Amino acid sequence: MGTRPHPMTDAPAALLPVALKAAEIASDLVRTRVPGLLTAKGDRDMASEVDYAVERAVRDSLKERTPDIAILGEEEGITGDTTGELLWAIDPVDGTANFIRNIPLCGFSIGLIQRGRPVVGVIDLPFLGTRYHAAQHIGAYLGDRRIQASMTTNLRDAIVAIGDYAVGEGAEAKNRQRFALTERLAANVQRIRMLGSAAIDLAWVAEGKLDASITLSNKPWDMAAGVIIAREAGAVVTDQDGTDHAYDSAATIGAAPTVSPAISALLSDATRRGSNN
Repeated sequence: MGTRPHPMTDAPAALLPVALKAAEIASDLVRTRVPGLLTAKGDRDMASEVDYAVERAVRDSLKERTPDIAILGEEEGITGDTTGELLWAIDPVDGTANFIRNIPLCGFSIGLIQRGRPVVGVIDLPFLGTRYHAAQHIGAYLGDRRIQASMTTNLRDAIVAIGDYAVGEGAEAKNRQRFALTERLAANVQRIRMLGSAAIDLAWVAEGKLDASITLSNKPWDMAAGVIIAREAGAVVTDQDGTDHAYDSAATIGAAPTVSPAISALLSDATRRGSNN
């Protein structure tokens, strides 16, 4: 007998168990399969056989348990009824370049988006043995332990993660801003990290391992889970212009509230410098 479809609800947090089940499925596949053949998706961008296997398995689970909710996946696009107010966004392997090199900084990310804002999120890091989850108004957790963003107050004490540099068409222009940002961070923060996974960046901001993460792009499958987890842990998550981060934001900046204003000011300065070069 198949699993009974989960009833629709006005409280999206009730769908957290569905996301946690999806993470279990994904974690088992990522831990037990080798990457296999690689598929080129663009300039220095690729997907492994595991990316596709995880996405298909998770899609099947979501369709069975929440058949009325559309699904957006990194590898296979959007399916289902897109007129509803809820949308699952899944990244089967966030950090594929790390995964195929046996670097353990990679994982599965699933977020539930309601009217453009994430309300449920799960990030599973199978090679680190950690699973983060959050839902709107219930807090953020690492396993059973509630987590909180850092209380660092001085930017010079902050450890800040940045997203990968741009590749493909228009990369040279995009990277001028990224290089300017790296330069400004190097002069003002304790350390810079480039981990290669937006999900890890935001989860570690939520846990307080990082004081901020700056990614000058926004893809819902990368960001949805991490945004709600960081927010529920007390972090501030904005677009590049300082407005609240949303589905259609241009960038994703997550920071502890105590350093968020300084990060915003530094980013504005880097943007000016990058545009003048």
